[in-house]
Amino acid sequence: MSEIFSREWIVSHRTEMWLLILVAYLLQRNVNSGHMPTKAVDPEAFMNISEIIRHQGYPYEEYEVATEDGYILSLNRIPQGLVQLKKTGSRPVVLLQHGLLGDASNWISNLPNNSLGFILADAGYDVWLGNSRGNTWSRKHKTLTTDQDEFWAFSYDEMARFDLPAVINFILQKTSQEKIYYVGYSQGTTMGFIAFSAMPELAQKIKMYFALAPIATIKYAKSPGAKLLLLPHMMIKGLFGRKEFLHQNRILRQLLIYLCGQVIIDQICSNIMLLMGGFNSNNINMSRMNVYVGHTLAGTSVQNILHWSQAVNSGELRAFDWGSETKNLEKSNQFMVVTRRSLLGLKKEEEEEEEEEEWEWQ
Repeated sequence: MSEIFSREWIVSHRTEMWLLILVAYLLQRNVNSGHMPTKAVDPEAFMNISEIIRHQGYPYEEYEVATEDGYILSLNRIPQGLVQLKKTGSRPVVLLQHGLLGDASNWISNLPNNSLGFILADAGYDVWLGNSRGNTWSRKHKTLTTDQDEFWAFSYDEMARFDLPAVINFILQKTSQEKIYYVGYSQGTTMGFIAFSAMPELAQKIKMYFALAPIATIKYAKSPGAKLLLLPHMMIKGLFGRKEFLHQNRILRQLLIYLCGQVIIDQICSNIMLLMGGFNSNNINMSRMNVYVGHTLAGTSVQNILHWSQAVNSGELRAFDWGSETKNLEKSNQFMVVTRRSLLGLKKEEEEEEEEEEWEWQ
């Protein structure tokens, strides 16, 4: 019992503890004031990505993609829509990449006629949904575990340099396509800006890039989330530790779904979500609130938040500052090695294609 309440345990579980205190307070008020009406919980709130796709009647596939630095990412696919098209041949391929604290469900959380993932599938696209390292569905590594600090030593820098190339190359190999469409939202656009500018050979594999709510600088952002990033780094680490940031575990998810199912509290939940992403009540479907809170706050690393904090203070899009020139140089060299391998792989593919063309001509 003493181990449960040790200082180390309290530090590593501080976020859950604060949320439990809040939940206990709200539940106590609920009891004292009489039971408030509760909305029926949408079953999609408790489903994973593939289950949501299947629940809506669409075909689905799920893959795991290994990155150059050992992370194993979950990748979801909607190979076709419900609408039978007259076109024959291969479908155009599109990759949808979520933003900060999001996951692949962000593209399918609304009803099919209002979810970009389903809309594109019905329009004839082969839709792929990415999950950035460290979120609910991408918490695996070849040698590390989520209990180790090393697992969480990443930011959107690594997502751009390792995750995006691995996912794009996997999709191209799986579909036998030469190029794909890329749609990024928020942090997903930042990943694209970094990856496609730093790795021109990767940019050649993108047919067209659609940047939704694009972010290259957040120096002038006014949301409460941006204000949090102005805190000193030591204070951010003191509040959230050094590992994961705002990840929903199973218990927390159930509590949030229950709370946001209360007729009065659901308005508070919607306001919190709108404050994070831009306040416009017309852009949120209150009947889907259970689904939103069941998947929102999919988690990331504290280091990723620190990187965004650096971006707020510098006003520029820079690589993560590790705090020493030696460490920064080490990470820069690691990136150069990966880029060189990727470039050599591209040249090898081109040489093989040329050899095939010569053989066919002969």
